[in-house]
Amino acid sequence: MKNEYIVDDNLNVLRQIKGCSVDFVYIDPPFGKNRDFDDFDDRWNDIPLFVNEFLHPRIKEVHRILSRKGSVCVHCDISASHYIKVMMDSVFGYNKLINEIIWKTGGNSKTKKKMYKSHDTILAYSKTAEYTFNPIYKPYGEEYFKKNNPKMCEIRNEYYSSCAIHNSQPEVVKRPNLRYEWNGHFKQWLVSEEKMKYLHKDNRLTYSKTGIPRIKRYLNEMEGVPITDVWLDISTIQNGEKLDYATQKPIKLVERIISMFSNEGDLVLDCFAGSGTTGIAAIRTRRNFTLIDKNIKGKKIFDKRFRETKGKIVVKNTKKKKVDKVSAFFQAKPRSIIKKKG
Repeated sequence: MKNEYIVDDNLNVLRQIKGCSVDFVYIDPPFGKNRDFDDFDDRWNDIPLFVNEFLHPRIKEVHRILSRKGSVCVHCDISASHYIKVMMDSVFGYNKLINEIIWKTGGNSKTKKKMYKSHDTILAYSKTAEYTFNPIYKPYGEEYFKKNNPKMCEIRNEYYSSCAIHNSQPEVVKRPNLRYEWNGHFKQWLVSEEKMKYLHKDNRLTYSKTGIPRIKRYLNEMEGVPITDVWLDISTIQNGEKLDYATQKPIKLVERIISMFSNEGDLVLDCFAGSGTTGIAAIRTRRNFTLIDKNIKGKKIFDKRFRETKGKIVVKNTKKKKVDKVSAFFQAKPRSIIKKKG
């Protein structure tokens, strides 16, 4: 079932997938909005029933098919997020929660009886403690400079931040071998005396007025500012991206999620695939995919998106005799399976 869009009830398909064979799952299921979106019916009068009777058996199958390094991200909002988290805890274990991600969705509707909802929630759970996670960093920007006030090194002509290089509680964590005098100060340092001499010679120390050193961390040698669990920098659907499918999510959002929780060549699954954004994000990040949805309209939209995306992908190492599996996929056509009910 690799690199396929399967049109069928997702529970039926999930039950046919081999256990421990999927590396990452992203799902954007119905939110329990009690609305008919035309592309899918989200009318549930009882939210606990929706979570326990509809979502729960599907999440149990997701847990079964995930590999040991696998994880799942469930996209939801306040309509059912608290019920979904309790259910996820029961399947994966409360200690397997990786993050609760808050994604700012925007919006400017006015309401007089309550605050306007402007975010979604993405619950990330792992199957084991050995899950894949790739931190993502943003470049140092104006906000970082205002908050951290990095200084310019006159010798290297580069910005740096600094941090303490001595232990502020030496009696709690005793390291006699790291206790020595430096620049007139006897302290328990975080590095050996030999290392301290190297840092001083390499212009990696800055000194206070009293002569206490701090270690310099040059910004150009650091990875950047790690993104946190509150995402404010990804807008909702951009111009030219909107398709004729309800509740479509932005490609940048799904690409970030996939990039964080899987590696190139991994198999990514979405069993509420809709217009296939997860599949497109997988292609663009060099992952394999399996998409499932019972609405054939979603498959038709995805097939068109696939052809358009494939034409923009530059396949690497195609001159070699042996082409890696992901590159080979880019040169192939998508497989589509339509299963008849009954």
